Amino acid sequence: MAARKYSRQRELIKNFLLSRKDHPSADIVYMNVRKQHPNISLGTVYRNLTLLAEDGEIRRLNVGDGIDHFDADTSPHYHFVCRQCGSVIDLEMESIDEITDRASASFDGQIEGHVTYFYGTCCSCTAQSAP
Repeated sequence: MAARKYSRQRELIKNFLLSRKDHPSADIVYMNVRKQHPNISLGTVYRNLTLLAEDGEIRRLNVGDGIDHFDADTSPHYHFVCRQCGSVIDLEMESIDEITDRASASFDGQIEGHVTYFYGTCCSCTAQSAP
């Protein structure tokens, strides 16, 4: 793949994502990047998020809420999704890569990796619902 031409807008988007741990949606990225670059359009943000994800510079997360979330941390890691508030949180845990080996044992094709999301209630929502 040929290197892409430099884009200040793409750099602003990536830098914004690098500053976050909350896995924002494209709309959140747009609202925040627009503060630094008022003329940027939502379409430009979507296009650049797509390019960054295609190039492997960020991750696009589809956690089942119908909204794409974006993560600048491309290292292998797992996510927790709160069913109450919708937050997407990085889980600090050891790798469970053995799941790929277990799946490969009963599959004739070649498995290259896996995506795992954990669902439940985050500590903030749990604390709010406690008596």
